[in-house]
Amino acid sequence: MNLLKGKTALITGASRGIGKAIAQRFASEGCNIAFTDLAYNELMQQTEKELIALGVKAKGYASDAANYEDTQKVVADIDAEFGRVDILVNNAGITKDGALKRMTEDQWDAVIAVNLKSVFNFTKAIQPIMWKQANGSIINMSSVVGVSGNANQCNYSASKAGIIGFTKSIAQELGSRNIRCNAIAPGFIETEMTAKLPEEVKQEWAKKIPLRRGGTPDDVANCCIFLGSELSSYITGQVINVCGGMKT
Repeated sequence: MNLLKGKTALITGASRGIGKAIAQRFASEGCNIAFTDLAYNELMQQTEKELIALGVKAKGYASDAANYEDTQKVVADIDAEFGRVDILVNNAGITKDGALKRMTEDQWDAVIAVNLKSVFNFTKAIQPIMWKQANGSIINMSSVVGVSGNANQCNYSASKAGIIGFTKSIAQELGSRNIRCNAIAPGFIETEMTAKLPEEVKQEWAKKIPLRRGGTPDDVANCCIFLGSELSSYITGQVINVCGGMKT
């Protein structure tokens, strides 16, 4: 079943973790993949090879998602190489957690730039392409902490809450051209980053989740398949929590 056959997706921050899982699931559904990360390194090259092995066209691009000019250039390069972009997944993100009283201006600015400004940058750059096609799906990676907030993450929570407001606004702006925009709010997802947490911390998290487990990158990727395909053709401006039923 090739839900995305013939489509091209642009996925930011996709050399590893959730972004890579999305790229792999999209490719398994017949989607060509353009993906970005900060550097064209061994990690990106390996991801590129794995995606091509799934029988689709795939290419990685070095790009600073927080830089407006850089984003304009990379999207132009991708458009020239692939000829169209049907799905944009704004996945690039970082954390610089800390209590407000100890948080520096640099910590605040960096998280807002990478997590929130990057969504503006790529959506702005992709709009003319999707507008011309009169079709497209934009998927923005928010978080449950963007819905409910979280102590010691005011910068991250603010960036992810901003993504939700941006998503709902863009859905209203671009809907008349059959361009949909939705957000996903993952909960506790088991990635390389969360693997560093002590086992007792992860167990405490699991106790708060009705499904009694952390999510996997594939859980998020499966939701992206739904939002990127025609299965969700009448869904826009929504936030889908992929969180195992965590209270938000």
